[in-house]
Amino acid sequence: MSTPEPNTGLERLYRESGWTLRQLAQEINRLGTERGTPLKYREPSVHQWLKGHMPKESVRPLILEAFARRLARPITHAEAGFPPSPKQLISRPNTVDGLIDLGRQDMDPSRRSVMGAALFSVALAVPNWPDVVGRMEMVSSGKPLHVGMADVDMVVAMTDRISELDDQFGGRHARPMAAAFLVNTVAPYLRADAPEHVRKAMMSAASFLSYLTGWMAVDEGLHGLAQRYYLKGLELAGASADHSTYCHILRGMSVQAADLGHGSPAVRFANASSAASPSSGPRMTAFLSGQQAHAYAIAGDRVSALRSIRETEKAMEKAESGTGTFGGYSPATVAYHVAQVRHALGDVSGSISSLKLHFTLRDSTDSQVSSLRFSSMLAERQLEIGHLEAACGTWNKVLEQYPAMHSDRVDRHVAKIPSLLNPHRGNSLARETRERAIQALAS
Repeated sequence: MSTPEPNTGLERLYRESGWTLRQLAQEINRLGTERGTPLKYREPSVHQWLKGHMPKESVRPLILEAFARRLARPITHAEAGFPPSPKQLISRPNTVDGLIDLGRQDMDPSRRSVMGAALFSVALAVPNWPDVVGRMEMVSSGKPLHVGMADVDMVVAMTDRISELDDQFGGRHARPMAAAFLVNTVAPYLRADAPEHVRKAMMSAASFLSYLTGWMAVDEGLHGLAQRYYLKGLELAGASADHSTYCHILRGMSVQAADLGHGSPAVRFANASSAASPSSGPRMTAFLSGQQAHAYAIAGDRVSALRSIRETEKAMEKAESGTGTFGGYSPATVAYHVAQVRHALGDVSGSISSLKLHFTLRDSTDSQVSSLRFSSMLAERQLEIGHLEAACGTWNKVLEQYPAMHSDRVDRHVAKIPSLLNPHRGNSLARETRERAIQALAS
């Protein structure tokens, strides 16, 4: 057997990263855990890869993602000295076929673990607005199906109902319903004969449904899957010339990245969303700049974060009354964004004050999922500054409503309670709250 040639491409990336062999192996293992496939690589394996031994096909995407996160730029298979992935050798499906394929895999219980293992990519290639406008493929189903605005209205109404279920109970049960609706009803409508204005309206409705399905995948912790739904939503938004939904999706992608702690892509998506907005009223300006502020704060750019949050507050002062708020953006949401900016910049006490203001300003239209998530954040930050009894009181309110919730994000917050309260078991209130959380997680 001949000795392989050293992988000069991988060696170049390794040198540029500044990592040791051990650090690279640890990062690969961490990404494997993030993907749901724990790994135990050590220095000898990395050394073998650099010498030219090819990593397993399933591990190559993790290596590329590790370097992409470290170097803050996309890394291709070729750049790392790897052969093209099987996906690169397959011709790109049209938008509708791709949406059907994605939804069918998502609906199939036997494929759930595979779909859920998709890794969040910090270097995801997002199509620019000029690239997606007018690129929707005209696909004929061969069936005498015709759609009109009544069908579009039905898709919009169904999307609203699914969104309400997600808001009230979380995305774990609502998302499979959305995927089935996409595949069985909406995709055939996209292929049907229709006047041009109806066809564009249907693509716009499908775009927002695809975004919502991705948003619910985020709620389940399926971040790679969510990105795939987001990309389909962007394609459909561009094809229907729906600037608003295109910006909305990019902003959602920034929210996802920021919540995962990836500052650079969060800023990139937030800025792309703002740049793509053709015209912004004050409420939409706040909707976009508020997320920019959070993204900048996560990225450690204090000056830009504070500038953007001031822009957000000024825009909300100019906005009309709460009727018809864009994306549900309200003074309560501004207070939440201020809380996130303050916390990311190290002002924990200020963050607590802003979260309390958020709850004062909330109304009945705000989602139950966000209520439990933000309450959990409040409790964690109260404990962070030593307010143990206040934290337990906040957590107990969360635990009262937790049994009806089906949200992975809320689950993760509740799962942290026992370990956070473990050092305080000498306090009776902390001990009772801790035991209550353990029982809630076991039921």
